[in-house]
Amino acid sequence: QVQLVESGGGLVQAGGSLRLSCAASGRTFSSYAMGWFRQAPGKEREFVAAISWSGGSTYYADSVKGRFTISRDNAKNTVYLQMNSLKSEDTAVYYCRARNYDYDYWGQGTQVTVSS
Repeated sequence: QVQLVESGGGLVQAGGSLRLSCAASGRTFSSYAMGWFRQAPGKEREFVAAISWSGGSTYYADSVKGRFTISRDNAKNTVYLQMNSLKSEDTAVYYCRARNYDYDYWGQGTQVTVSS
């Protein structure tokens, strides 16, 4: 069992930055690929970014490429999402996800609001 707790969300002006964190419980964090997803009001949840178990590979949605950076620290059981040059359309609840061949876990989400 893995529990994921996101933090770092908040209210920021357009053009600003935030760093989200997702802390995972459990001893097998390094066996999971990790991802960030987001869901805006009235919209479906969408992929934002992902990182392989080793951190050697990263993937981004086109809408955030060049502005967001995903990283992980397996010693701290934590994955991060650095968000720069934020836009009003980035406003959403951001969810952390841990996945391997056998399991798939989600966090409870953290709200990010970007004011224009």
